[in-house]
Amino acid sequence: MGTDMKHSSHWLSAPIHFIHQNLLAFLLGLYVVAYVFPQPGLWIRSCNFGSVTWLDGSKLAVSLPVLMLSFLLLNAGLGTKAKELALLKKHPQLLIAGVLANTFVPLLFIFIFSVLGHFWHSPDELQFSLMGLALVASMPIAGSSTAWAQNMNGNLSLSLGLVFITTALSPWLTPMVLHAIGFLTTGDAAEDLHELATQGAGAFLILSVVLPSIAGILLQKVLPSNWMPRLMPYLKAVNLINMLMLSYSNAAISLPAAFTHPDWDFLIMIFGVSSAYCAIAFGSGWLVAHYLRANTSEKASLMFGLGMNNNGSGLVLSSIALADHPQVMVPIIFYNLSQQVFAGLVDKFLTQQAGENVDQFSESES
Repeated sequence: MGTDMKHSSHWLSAPIHFIHQNLLAFLLGLYVVAYVFPQPGLWIRSCNFGSVTWLDGSKLAVSLPVLMLSFLLLNAGLGTKAKELALLKKHPQLLIAGVLANTFVPLLFIFIFSVLGHFWHSPDELQFSLMGLALVASMPIAGSSTAWAQNMNGNLSLSLGLVFITTALSPWLTPMVLHAIGFLTTGDAAEDLHELATQGAGAFLILSVVLPSIAGILLQKVLPSNWMPRLMPYLKAVNLINMLMLSYSNAAISLPAAFTHPDWDFLIMIFGVSSAYCAIAFGSGWLVAHYLRANTSEKASLMFGLGMNNNGSGLVLSSIALADHPQVMVPIIFYNLSQQVFAGLVDKFLTQQAGENVDQFSESES
């Protein structure tokens, strides 16, 4: 059995690594498939297994996408080391500053965009853009940011802390952000955002994000210690397929509507705004690190943490609560692509910077 496991993990590691290395290309390919063949993705979205009533009386549909998202967060919890979270007390300033920047920098960007957006020729397009950006800004930090940071020898406890705390606070932070942006919108957009903040977002995040994450951490505690190394190759493979299928099914709703009769000025505007927002989000991580004189490993964790949001949660939430406005998903999809591109650029930037520091150190030594 042990030998089989070793062989299995060996043959799985290569394709998993290949997909991770080419994730942007796979996402773009799946978005093309979602546009050309949306039916399987629509079927995934239509699978419902009843509903759960939350404490405030709001109901959450237990759909296949919600279960897929919950599995992603359960898997993230399984990969979270409790002993590394315990190291957070060593750098509370960076953690607090990172959480505050992750919450308020996007709000400032969206406020400026809402003011400048009044010059845009279509008020409806402006409202759809603001709603999509609201869902990006209100989501917790993506668990994948820890993998990028770890690849750059980032401070793993800081990365995990940013993900864990923004996830744990999301039932309160997300409604706050949605309400705040709701005041910047008008008409149906404002009504939808306030309603989502009051009746749906908190329950959705607790049941499909927070609880699965905690369950993963607890499950890791009770499983025999020799199980996790054996299970991880399979969990990683299933998790990767799950994430890609979730991206495909979300895109199957919005992309056919957006590109069958494309409004090119709207799409170009959304692409530009999403890219600018992404650049500022990553840049805010650099500014926080610079201002607090963080070291190189902490800088990597802050940049990837503040630049990468849990867009899977945002897409699932928008597809459930705002299904009558598929245009709202377009900014989220574009941001999802942008953050992968910027993550690669930041990875290259930090690698070059690390190389320059090594060269300078070598020169000073000689």
